[in-house]
Amino acid sequence: MESRCENCIVRQFNSLRAMSKEELKQVSDSKTTKVLKKGESIFGEGDKLNGVYCVRSGVSKLSKLSANGKDQIVKLASKGEVIGQRSVIAEESTNLSAIAVSDMEVCFIPKESITHTLQKNPDFTLEVLRHMAHDLKEADDVIVNISQKTVKQRIAEAFLYLKKNFGEDKDGFLALTLSREDISNVVGTATESAIRIISEFKKKGLIHTSGKKIGIKDEKKLLEMVEGF
Repeated sequence: MESRCENCIVRQFNSLRAMSKEELKQVSDSKTTKVLKKGESIFGEGDKLNGVYCVRSGVSKLSKLSANGKDQIVKLASKGEVIGQRSVIAEESTNLSAIAVSDMEVCFIPKESITHTLQKNPDFTLEVLRHMAHDLKEADDVIVNISQKTVKQRIAEAFLYLKKNFGEDKDGFLALTLSREDISNVVGTATESAIRIISEFKKKGLIHTSGKKIGIKDEKKLLEMVEGF
């Protein structure tokens, strides 16, 4: 019963909360659930989507391939987020790829269920618009950060973001472990630069590491760095 949309707690985090019970039942009857391993693709850049994906658990990176063949991660989508809705509503190919950065469970909701409800339920339409507007704001912030902040500031900000949004494990490391390449793709720099700065942060006592894991030791100093002090 838990996997039924009308009983699913995850929908409280997204636009599906504006659907009526009857609409949710129809979505439930049409959706399929998919389990993905870390590194598996949900969809690729340029794909034509026949529906949207609701994240039940785990985290996905949404990224765009640049002309020089480097990925720029524009968003990390976690529990409760709906991905692919811009592409479905605009009836365009995806402009981003979505890959699991941890083991995931996603629900695929066919396009018809979404478009039918958009036409019939103004509350749902408004919720979808709000979420898409929020995504646009986040994209604006990414552009401003890349153009106005140093790589050190952006890496410090990325660590603080990961702690705030995904928390820490019992050993004090960031709960979401990103590869050094993924960290460089989040902040828009070369992997070698990210590795060098992470090493510098460690020497200064701002962070501690164990293999790929990173933990924050001095949150105040990282925050001061982000703010330019």
